[in-house]
Amino acid sequence: MPPPSFTIGQLSQRTGANIETIRYYERIGLLPVALRQGRYRSYDGTDIGRLGFVRRSRELGFSIKEVRALLDLAAGGHKNCAEARDLAAVHLLDVRSRIADLRRMERTLATTVRACDLGDDAGCPLIETLEGNLKAETR
Repeated sequence: MPPPSFTIGQLSQRTGANIETIRYYERIGLLPVALRQGRYRSYDGTDIGRLGFVRRSRELGFSIKEVRALLDLAAGGHKNCAEARDLAAVHLLDVRSRIADLRRMERTLATTVRACDLGDDAGCPLIETLEGNLKAETR
């Protein structure tokens, strides 16, 4: 009995990936080009697993380049765990840096919104903050 096959729509439903995203992943090589049954793409369980791997990687913020590297490492088995760990450790540093940036943005925005709410200022605290940052950057 042949393995079950799925259309791109069924693959999309099973994985939650948008159809255009699936086509994009095929074009850039994250997914193998699907076999064709007539005019329709045909996928199997391996494609579902690979697409799930790619989606989970992207949800964790890995870049396309990093996902490609992780796929290569996954194909090599457990012997590449140290390399996968190293890639994840570098990514974790980047995520932590972005979180710190977001916290700084949050503090600045919270301060300006509170100042707007107080209404004590003749001007707009947000605009003044933005102008002040622009003036500081152009010096």
